[in-house]
Amino acid sequence: MPSILFVCTANQCRSPMAEALFRARFGTELRVQSAGIRTGPRGQPMDARAAAALQRHGCKLEKKWRSRRVEEADFEAFDLILVMEAQHLQDLRAVCPPELQPKLRLLLDFVPGFEGQDLPDPYFGPAQGFDQALALILRSLEGVAAVWPAGALQPR
Repeated sequence: MPSILFVCTANQCRSPMAEALFRARFGTELRVQSAGIRTGPRGQPMDARAAAALQRHGCKLEKKWRSRRVEEADFEAFDLILVMEAQHLQDLRAVCPPELQPKLRLLLDFVPGFEGQDLPDPYFGPAQGFDQALALILRSLEGVAAVWPAGALQPR
């Protein structure tokens, strides 16, 4: 079964929003998870503002969702690892085996005109930043979904 891992800094807002949105919009045909580069103790809940933004957009949340850190096994286990920022890409490339690095991509690379850009981190800003991040995530996920089945998704 094809698989995608979404990665952000702490796995408390952007990556879990991407995971939840992907499941809600495109079903569970793919194995979808999220993780963080630098997380606190394992098992932190999703940021309440991220959860509220998802709920405002009609996305039901798994009550058992908890944060986790990217693990070495993830590089092998997932077909595609989508990160929110160039720094995340750099951090993962530093620990990912060279032959698996083509799996690593920026999420906004799937939105025409946003290639190479970071998805803004809403964590330290107002609640509306979560809605803005959610809108960009959704556009990215639609881009991913559009190319995945057609076989057009190619590593860089």
